[in-house]
Amino acid sequence: MNDGSDVLAHPSAIALIAMAGQFPGARDVRAFHQNLAQGVESISRLTDDELRRRGVAEAVLRDPRYVKAAAPLAEVDSFDAAFFNYSARDAEILDPQHRLFLECAWEALEAAGYGGEPGSAARRGRSIGVFAAAGPVTGSYLLSNVQRNSADAPPETRVLVNNDKDYISTRVSYKLNLCGPSLTIQTACSSSLVAIHVACQSLLNGECDMALAGGASIRFPHNVGSPRRTVPISRWSAAPIPHVATGTNRR
Repeated sequence: MNDGSDVLAHPSAIALIAMAGQFPGARDVRAFHQNLAQGVESISRLTDDELRRRGVAEAVLRDPRYVKAAAPLAEVDSFDAAFFNYSARDAEILDPQHRLFLECAWEALEAAGYGGEPGSAARRGRSIGVFAAAGPVTGSYLLSNVQRNSADAPPETRVLVNNDKDYISTRVSYKLNLCGPSLTIQTACSSSLVAIHVACQSLLNGECDMALAGGASIRFPHNVGSPRRTVPISRWSAAPIPHVATGTNRR
């Protein structure tokens, strides 16, 4: 039995008590770990017919620089709006990155044993911070979906609040009634990792008792190829080991 002496010996230790996430080819963290352990490739090759049905132009399909591959998320268009007290219209406008992060935040709290109603015994008196990151406006749901369907355009402020990355953390704090610090972190490709770092600093500084930290990045249009490459690559696979890595990858 642990008598707590190890905790007293390491007063700055931080406990990781739950994780949640959705990934290409994996609906949760357990499935993602299994894919990593088994070397599963979650990037899908796309046929010309599939890409045509998703609106890719013939000129783009003929471009030899166009990479016909993607790493799609399952049910990226699904969201339980009623559960999170959203109207159907607001759910349509809401960036799927925000939807996904909200769902994963709720799932993580439930897995940690701190879910339920805001005033429940598990949550009462606890300051829970949120430190979040989201993908950029380029290749976003706002540009590819919301603005293109402008015949019934909602007010600008409503679009901004439901799509701008600056609102991803405070949305979770508001919807789940979390009263700790709530910060959106943006440092390009390192955003999620920096969010975790800032969350740890907040815990160590006594700014909150618990922290949710992470990020969401979903490119739109979804499940299509990449129309351009910023660095040369010879394949479309993830290879983090330097001697076999050949470039960059896009979600």
